[in-house]
Amino acid sequence: MNQSNVQGKVAVITGGSSGMGKATAIEMVKRGGSVVINGRREHELAEAAREIDPSGAHVAYVAGDISDPQTADRLIAETLSRFGRIDTLVNNAGIFVSKPFTEYTVEDFNAVLSTNVGGFFHLTQRAVTEMLKAGKGHIINITASGASDQPIKAVPALLAALTKGGLGNATKSLAIEYADKGIRVNAVAPGVIKTPMHPSEYHDFLNGLHPIGRMGEAQEIVDAILYLDSAPFVTGEILHVDGGQNAGQW
Repeated sequence: MNQSNVQGKVAVITGGSSGMGKATAIEMVKRGGSVVINGRREHELAEAAREIDPSGAHVAYVAGDISDPQTADRLIAETLSRFGRIDTLVNNAGIFVSKPFTEYTVEDFNAVLSTNVGGFFHLTQRAVTEMLKAGKGHIINITASGASDQPIKAVPALLAALTKGGLGNATKSLAIEYADKGIRVNAVAPGVIKTPMHPSEYHDFLNGLHPIGRMGEAQEIVDAILYLDSAPFVTGEILHVDGGQNAGQW
């Protein structure tokens, strides 16, 4: 990919202290962009920021629960204060809880809905407001292929289907609403990605959840995000990077 596609861009990335979010931030800064990352724990965010850009010139962070509208306010304000605009928003933060449907608790329901839906809603609404002023922008939502688009019997995950599946529909809805305003909206639907979230003792089982026979790598999701960010004729797309999960039963 041509580095100029990222050069000078400003991106906000939630769930940016580890995994796919941090990997995306590292690659964007490496290619000449600037990023503002969000996560719940300030210490982890500070460490991630130093790894993303030791100079600190192209990275900032805002700690807080993204389901809180005040966190969204602070994240947008910090981005505008540090870098003057928002070109790309990556809604990466999410919670995944796998349980039989009848075993979900009210606490599970509230936690997953508030982060996966509330966090997306509050931050995206504020980002779109700024993008409309600029007449351009791009929103990328991270959904979940196996949980929402092609459910897997071995991994019951109704709350992921309810929330991440909803994000897929929201992606298309916003893409149509803002297509004539210079704002594109796309999504990446990953399979199970090899991150610290998944202990190595579960890798054999998780590898088998993909027709290709392995888990995905964080860099493969980063590549998909950067492709979408560089594709001006693509909006309303849900790009499956899932080892074939979405193709059907296997």
